[in-house]
Amino acid sequence: MKIAVIGQSLFGQEVYKELKKDGHTIVGVFTIPDKDGKADPLATEAEKDGVAMFKFPRWRVKGQAIPEVVAQYQATGAELNVLPFCSQFIPMEVINHPKHGSIIYHPSLLPRHRGASAINWTLIHGDKKGGFTVFWADDGLDTGPILLQRECDVEPNDTVNTIYKRFLFPEGVKGTVEAVRLIAEGKAPRITQPQEGATYECIQKKENAMINWNQTAVALHNWIRGNDKVPGAWAEVDGQKVTFYGSSLVDNGTAANGQPLEIPGASQPGIITKAGLVLFGNDGKALLVKNLQFEDGKMIAAAQYFHSGSSAAVELTEEEKTFAEQMRAVWQNILTNVSQIEDSTDFFKSGAASMDVVRLVEEVKLRASSCQLQNEDVYMNTTFIDFIQMCVRKLRGEDGEEELVVDYVEKNINNMTIKMPHQLFINGEFVDAQGGKTYKTINPTDGTAICDVSLAQISDVDKAVAAAKEAFEEGAWGKMNPRDRGRLIYKLANLMEQYQEELATIEALDSGAVYTLALKTHVGMSIQTFHYFAGWCDKIQGSTIPINQARPNRNLTFTKKEPIGVCAIVIPWNYPLMMLAWKTAACLAAGNTVVLKPAQVTPLTALKFAELAARAGLPKGVINILPGSGALVGQRLSDHPDVRKLGFTGSTEIGKHIMKSCAVSNVKKVSLELGGKSPLIIFSDCDMDKALRMGMSAVFFNKGENCIAAGRLFVEDTIHDQFVMKVVEEVKKMKIGDPLDRSTDHGPQNHKAHLDKLVEYCQIGVREGATLVCGGKQVQRPGFFFQPTVFTDVQDHMYIAKDESFGPIMIISKFKGSEVDDVLKRANATEYGLASGVFTRDISKALYVSERLNAGTVFVNTYNKTDVAAPFGGFKQSGFGKDLGQEALNEYLKTKAVTIEY
Repeated sequence: MKIAVIGQSLFGQEVYKELKKDGHTIVGVFTIPDKDGKADPLATEAEKDGVAMFKFPRWRVKGQAIPEVVAQYQATGAELNVLPFCSQFIPMEVINHPKHGSIIYHPSLLPRHRGASAINWTLIHGDKKGGFTVFWADDGLDTGPILLQRECDVEPNDTVNTIYKRFLFPEGVKGTVEAVRLIAEGKAPRITQPQEGATYECIQKKENAMINWNQTAVALHNWIRGNDKVPGAWAEVDGQKVTFYGSSLVDNGTAANGQPLEIPGASQPGIITKAGLVLFGNDGKALLVKNLQFEDGKMIAAAQYFHSGSSAAVELTEEEKTFAEQMRAVWQNILTNVSQIEDSTDFFKSGAASMDVVRLVEEVKLRASSCQLQNEDVYMNTTFIDFIQMCVRKLRGEDGEEELVVDYVEKNINNMTIKMPHQLFINGEFVDAQGGKTYKTINPTDGTAICDVSLAQISDVDKAVAAAKEAFEEGAWGKMNPRDRGRLIYKLANLMEQYQEELATIEALDSGAVYTLALKTHVGMSIQTFHYFAGWCDKIQGSTIPINQARPNRNLTFTKKEPIGVCAIVIPWNYPLMMLAWKTAACLAAGNTVVLKPAQVTPLTALKFAELAARAGLPKGVINILPGSGALVGQRLSDHPDVRKLGFTGSTEIGKHIMKSCAVSNVKKVSLELGGKSPLIIFSDCDMDKALRMGMSAVFFNKGENCIAAGRLFVEDTIHDQFVMKVVEEVKKMKIGDPLDRSTDHGPQNHKAHLDKLVEYCQIGVREGATLVCGGKQVQRPGFFFQPTVFTDVQDHMYIAKDESFGPIMIISKFKGSEVDDVLKRANATEYGLASGVFTRDISKALYVSERLNAGTVFVNTYNKTDVAAPFGGFKQSGFGKDLGQEALNEYLKTKAVTIEY
């Protein structure tokens, strides 16, 4: 068909392009005149194609069509007029002229919401369904017969912008083109609009967008979102007109903590909180507003309303205003699809990509060499006004980090002053738990309290998950280029290295780890882990897959690896910082956000880590730390519907419970690193000195509080007695004492309940008839010290042969060297399968044994040799999933397959 397109905007441009693709001839494009020298997008597209272009400022004067204009239109010979979006009044002489008449796109389900502000009123009325209509044009009152309609759900927090981008624009283009197709095929209906349900509302303008506070919270929310972004709902606040943007409904079970803001006419004062401005309806229910704009056009985050200093908007000098206008032109050149750069224009929501970030940073350098931006500066200041404010502060030398407020507990210890945060860390801030609840964390060296620590409650978990969800879905972390994300993680690792002595001291104080071991392993490997995974951020990729069964065989299938979202991590007390690092580093590298529950008895290094993460520049909400009980915090994380992955290290019993909760709640992805009873087989042909040294380490490393500790040693009978004698000699040399003493070999057990379990464990072994060679008792001194212990003559049926001690207890059994398969059967006769080991000089025997040991890790002629690049995880009831290495990334990614036919 020969078609005249009458209208404007990006919507008109897309309809024009799709009509051409459908084979129609566009005989003329009628659009609005250029504005400030810039052509409308529809005009720009038509000019590229050489289509006849008309830019009439008006079609009629004093209600009468302008003859010259009508004549020019009629000369095109159009058979159909398509009006995708048109702000001009088109006379009936034009509407009725073509053979097939004229059709118009309207963004509501007619007859509801006739008029130019249909989308606004769909939201203002709180409609559950929205959509669009393509109808046969009438005299401008939107009453013509219906040709086609499509509907969609209206989400509770939809704005004009979101519903337009999600449905009305993309589906509206398709619907308009489909309507033309129906006309061409002679199948287009003309359905008379019903009178029932018909409404006509006025055009929303600034003067009639004032908020009436005498309404429910839902009605207020609908009014604000229905006027967002144009014309903007407003009210008088502190004597000036303030416009409200970014409304969402609030869970009324959540208390709002902040500074009150008096609003004339409101049923009660609003509250400026860290999340924004909480407003209340006359029903006492609440809504949250994210942004505020003042009469001078300045827009701020609502949370910053009362802030001063660096958080307050700076007034620009004339020179800075010139710079701002230069940058506005740069944004305009980058965001070519945006007709005008406003202060509220969002760089990424307007279509910018990672290359545009690089370009913007370089453009700033060209115009202001002293303003050295990093890519993350753009990601964290996405609106034009925020970007300019950030640049100006940098130019003035006022770009210091936002002050992180930390209420430290300080101690002079280990020849240094350590500063320990002790509150919850939620959304980038240290805060008290709900109700100010606390508990005491205990120093296992002397049994005294270190400090009071905030004890997280269920509402605190919900706040942390909400912060993590927002950081993932809306915040800078979700928008960040993977390489920039890696730079931040690397920066965090470097900061941890800078504070490694303090971290190791806190670890020794809180968990009883020997300081030198804490420095090398607890902290050292944590730093290595973050360095390692920082390098993976920009190397996560899918694959291209040939598919052969689908016909026609012109297909492209590829996979994408995508972050999961909000991940919960629950860690144990034996390696407080290292367990955090093993899971969190991979989780962050994959692009997720984290809510982490440290063990209740060892929270302090996790909270110090949170401080360093904030100082490294990780955006708010990316990391959240919640000390608290497993029954409350761990359970809520397992049950929470917004948590999509849970990584757990701990006992098999608790792991089973978590797995069940995750399945029942929302089928979360789960990875579990659980208990172990790792066998270590020592053959007579081993290097005895090395086997002795490594065997001792396999059991007594980190006081035996080691998930892969050798829970049972099988020693060949011909060297058994010699091996036991040497072990006892070495045990007697071990120095038990203060973990901060550099000569100490063996520090205290982590906490009193664990110490009591070790005593009971040994008593059971003696009762069952095992030989207690040495140890088996609590050391008589302050603190939670336990003697390194050795049992021999341990039979397969005994409790201590089957159950994990998780302490410094060596369990030794004999075997005959000729019965390799028999010792393998005994070694595998356990429900655990975390680690294992073998010592022999015979490489064939080593390979044979390692092949048949049923465990996630097998050490040959070594033990405890974990590395950040090697995957770590168990079989059977030791769990599933991997920490460390490339495989760990898969625990925090989801795979999407995309198939394209061409």
